Amino acid sequence: MDPYLQPRKDVIDCCQWLCRHGYFGSLLSAGGNVSVRIPGEPVLVITPSGKPYMDLVPEEICVVDFDLNRVDGDLKPSIETGMHAGIYQSRPDVGAVVHTHQAHASTFALINQPIPALFDEVIMAIGDTVDVVPYAFSGTPELAENVRCTVANGCQCFIMQNHGALNLGSTLDEAWKNAELLEKTAQAYYRALATGKPITTLPAETIERVRDIRK
Repeated sequence: MDPYLQPRKDVIDCCQWLCRHGYFGSLLSAGGNVSVRIPGEPVLVITPSGKPYMDLVPEEICVVDFDLNRVDGDLKPSIETGMHAGIYQSRPDVGAVVHTHQAHASTFALINQPIPALFDEVIMAIGDTVDVVPYAFSGTPELAENVRCTVANGCQCFIMQNHGALNLGSTLDEAWKNAELLEKTAQAYYRALATGKPITTLPAETIERVRDIRK
C-alpha cells in the first residue's frame, strides 16, 4: 500500500479546486505548484512538472526528500521543488505550500507593492503584512533563497515579484484557505486604490494585539 496515498489525493483535490476557481490561470494550466510536508520525515509530496492538474492521478504526485532526491513517483517534480523544500527547512511551523498565479495578488506582483494590514480577521490568519519576494527566474536557487529569506518573517502569505503568490499553512487546508484570504484582500485593496482616496489601514494597537495573539 502507498504510504503517501492520502497526501497525494489531498494535493490533487486542492489543485483541482484552485484550477476551477482561477487560481492557476485556467483549467488547462500546469502553472503554480502545491506541496505537503510528510510529518516526522524530511519528505514532501509535490505536483509534477508540466502536467495539467485536472488530469492528475495520485501516483503522478511526486515524493522527494529535502535534498531533492526522488523517493517515489516516475514524473519530474515541479521546478520549484527546491523552493518548497527550503520553506520547510526554515519554517518548521509550515506543513503545506500553495504557490498560485491568482489574479489580484499577481497585480501587486507586477507593481512590486506589499499589502498592508487591512482586516483584523485576515491578519489573524496570515500576518500583518503581505511582503514581496524579490524577483529571480523560476526554479533557480536564487529564487529559492529569496523566498527562504522573505518567509522568515513568520507570515503566511507573500507576493512573488513578477510571478504570483505564495501561501503557507500548518496544514494543506490552512494554506488553501490562506490563498482565498489573500485574494479577497488583494481584490479589496486593488479596488480601494482605484478610487484614488486614502487607504485606511488597521491601527497600530490592533496590529500589535494580533501579533501577540498569533504568538
